[in-house]
Amino acid sequence: MRGIALLLAVIAAGVVVVGFTAPVASHPDGQAAPLYVTEIPPGYRDWKLISVAHEEGNLNSFAAVLGNDLAIKAYREGKRPFPDGTIIAALHYGHVPSEENNRAFGREQSFVPGSPTNIQFMVKDSVKYAATGGWGFAHFKDGKPADEAFMKPCFPCHQQAKASDLVFTRYAP
Repeated sequence: MRGIALLLAVIAAGVVVVGFTAPVASHPDGQAAPLYVTEIPPGYRDWKLISVAHEEGNLNSFAAVLGNDLAIKAYREGKRPFPDGTIIAALHYGHVPSEENNRAFGREQSFVPGSPTNIQFMVKDSVKYAATGGWGFAHFKDGKPADEAFMKPCFPCHQQAKASDLVFTRYAP
């Protein structure tokens, strides 16, 4: 009986050691999975509008917030947490006065998007991004992903929106 108990203890210890030394997630080529989204999801420009955003201060930008079909369905149904496969995109632009509109209004009051500044994504994959609340975060400038140091504040900031599954944007039907 002691022999069986000893054998089970050795097997359990082995499982624990393997569990702690195996990579959390990896690609088929053996490389560790990135902590953040490093590729722009294809077709995002054809997604539906979730909402628009205006951020002042250092950002001073307009954004069109788009969602893939899963995101739109979840928003419309009020489904939280969002299902895996949900992707939300924020296309950010500087803003500039619209001289044409202001002439029509007879005063300065109209602003329109200026040059694009960045694109951000949130990708829901509760397994791959378990360490960041099930969401992978991305920031692209000129088509290039931000480095890991730049991305570190994303999850702590989004934790403030726990009640809405870490998503700040509300649906504007």
